[in-house]
Amino acid sequence: MFAGGRGDGGKGGTFSVEDLYGISKKPKSSSSTWETTAKSGSRRAEQRSESELATQILEAAHRLVEKRRLTLYLRECAISLTDYEAERTAMIYRNLGKSGLRVSCLGLGTWVTFGSQISDEMAENLMTIAYEAGVNLFDTAEVYASGRAEITLGNIVKKKRWRRSSYVVTTKIYWGGQAETERGLSRKHIIEGLRGSLSRLQLDYVDIVFANRNDVNSPMEEIVRAMTFVINQGMAMYWGTSRWSAMEIMEAYSVARQFNLIPPVCEQAEYHYFQRDKVEVQLPELYHKIGVGAMTWSPLACGLITGKYSEGVPDISRANMKVQGYQWLKERVNSEEGRKQLAKIKELHLMADRLGCTAAQLAIAWCLRSEGVSSVLMGVSNTDQLVENLGALRLISQMTPQTVAEIDSLLGNKPHSKKESRA
Repeated sequence: MFAGGRGDGGKGGTFSVEDLYGISKKPKSSSSTWETTAKSGSRRAEQRSESELATQILEAAHRLVEKRRLTLYLRECAISLTDYEAERTAMIYRNLGKSGLRVSCLGLGTWVTFGSQISDEMAENLMTIAYEAGVNLFDTAEVYASGRAEITLGNIVKKKRWRRSSYVVTTKIYWGGQAETERGLSRKHIIEGLRGSLSRLQLDYVDIVFANRNDVNSPMEEIVRAMTFVINQGMAMYWGTSRWSAMEIMEAYSVARQFNLIPPVCEQAEYHYFQRDKVEVQLPELYHKIGVGAMTWSPLACGLITGKYSEGVPDISRANMKVQGYQWLKERVNSEEGRKQLAKIKELHLMADRLGCTAAQLAIAWCLRSEGVSSVLMGVSNTDQLVENLGALRLISQMTPQTVAEIDSLLGNKPHSKKESRA
């Protein structure tokens, strides 16, 4: 025993070893310990339950506010919610090529519009209406409006607080800046360019990063290895190509298989009444061979198919934009080939009237009927155009062999596959 100054430490004012070191001779009751643990676990479970309930209430309130905002905005546009719901058809989702990624058959593009032609407020309205209609695919690129398109899109998704798992964002890498190392598909620019895009988008990753044309100065192995790297680093989920030839896509696939790397899953290609060969002949062959899908853009041929250029070039149109890079569109409209196309478009307008739809809806539905097309990207500058384009969904069932054959007859440009050519 040890002497001590406390009179109540033990017999004769001394402390025992048990007192000094906190050791009790009596065994602790295991049942009381279990009860304490059980109560603690129960409290934690209750707290988790309350937290989950609060989260659900907040999400429900947020959805209610979003619907109210949508109703108010549609009212400002002289569109009733009833008319909007009537025009809207359940969104159709398709696999992106033979990958497991499910994308809406209509996506929203940002070329020309976001950060340039339209205000940020209009961009937010377009994304809200599209998302509420079931669109889960939003496409942009580092070059669009010199990066401002990505900034606008990023600000909107951050403000909306949509679940990141509920939508797909794609961007494209090639033209990133003026310096020699800020463009192309070198390993350096693919990695640095994508980091820049993620910073502007305020996202941890994009779902798909596209090579926005092939780069003859970069070896294919370097491109595929860099794309594999950004996917392995969690900066992207998939990679694809944009405006690549079938031969270039096949080379990328072969390199990926040779070195156990990740191959592309999708090609972005222009597709409309007057641009058919690649999507209808070349890409279906790649789809069956290696699983590459098609995400198509410009279904209205930059507005040509809507008939807006039938009486000349309007002041407010892409063909009349002062921005460098759109002079080709004005030249195309005024060319002899353009005039022939406009004559065919007038006939297609009559056909659309007969089917009870607009020329734009008919053109988009026609694009969606093509084999291997995973999604068609819409380019719109106002809500009326967006609601109209979404109405194309109800026409897909009307794209019968007879209707398609009639359109082919009017256009007179149906491409033939190798098998048909040999026959």
